Amino acid sequence: MPRPRLCRRISFNPNVTYFKPQGVPMRHLEIVELTTEEVEALRLKNIEDLEQEDAAGKMNTSRSTFQRILSSANKKVAAALIQGKAIKIIK
Repeated sequence: MPRPRLCRRISFNPNVTYFKPQGVPMRHLEIVELTTEEVEALRLKNIEDLEQEDAAGKMNTSRSTFQRILSSANKKVAAALIQGKAIKIIK
């Protein structure tokens, strides 16, 4: 039985939940889904410029878990930008 998941703190609730390449209809696009946890990790590290230890503390998680969340978010965003996919933020 897996360990129960801790409740992570998310301080940012995005108003916009879809991003897509300009000029391409949504029906022609693959969608990459980012969780609110991943968006929060991106925000804390890249916008707030926090060190991983501090950002992990703000999210109420360990530094290694924060790194895993951040790495997953970076891969998804990079794939969307390079391969021309839409990004959907799921709650």
